[in-house]
Amino acid sequence: MSQADSNDQTPVFQLKGSMLAITVLELAQNDLERLDQQLALKVEQAPDFFNNTPLVLALDKLSADAAPDLPALIALCRKHGLRTLALRTGDPQVLEAASGLDIPVLPPSGARERKLDITKAAAEAPKPAEPVYRPTRVVTTPIRGGQQVYAQGGDLIVLAAVSPGAELLADGNIHVYGPLRGRALAGIKGDANARIFCQQLAAEMVSIAGQYKVAEDLRRDPLWAEAVQMKLSGDVLNITRL
Repeated sequence: MSQADSNDQTPVFQLKGSMLAITVLELAQNDLERLDQQLALKVEQAPDFFNNTPLVLALDKLSADAAPDLPALIALCRKHGLRTLALRTGDPQVLEAASGLDIPVLPPSGARERKLDITKAAAEAPKPAEPVYRPTRVVTTPIRGGQQVYAQGGDLIVLAAVSPGAELLADGNIHVYGPLRGRALAGIKGDANARIFCQQLAAEMVSIAGQYKVAEDLRRDPLWAEAVQMKLSGDVLNITRL
């Protein structure tokens, strides 16, 4: 069997069952105007809940002569942030309209469903984690050769000269208010928006989010020995005058 034949027989998908929590909007009356008003009130109570919420429209409690305008109903739900995934109905008229809109139809449910308290659900939604604040690290003494200074989770400010063989590391920006003669690596955890500032560029190496230039490259720059800032533009480390 050839490699191509083997690849053709390799499954490219799997079908899996899942117990997903889907919101059901059970329509008791065919009154789109009142539905619009009442949904608007619910959105005011819990705006985060009505944010691209997947929805099953249950129409099986409506009387046979109260079939809704299905496109208008779906558009109304979408207006309030509810995305209709499927319908639940046995009404032939609604089934025909659903087929024309290519919307799946579920059979009437015999499962017990509980009324959803939207205000409570919104209050119980997990809050985003608070960012960990790490103050800027400030160094006031010269950084000697062989020394390494790291500002974890923030910026590094050096108010003195950085000697050859010294190394500055920061998760954020690096500021050197003096000659930078050692190595400076900013955004070491991948922050491409980090920058390096120095009063005199004489570095052995500079790096931002893994993109770097060594002394051989830096000496060819017209701003060598000048006050500069360094930042990324795509994958290119640019040097501009301060």
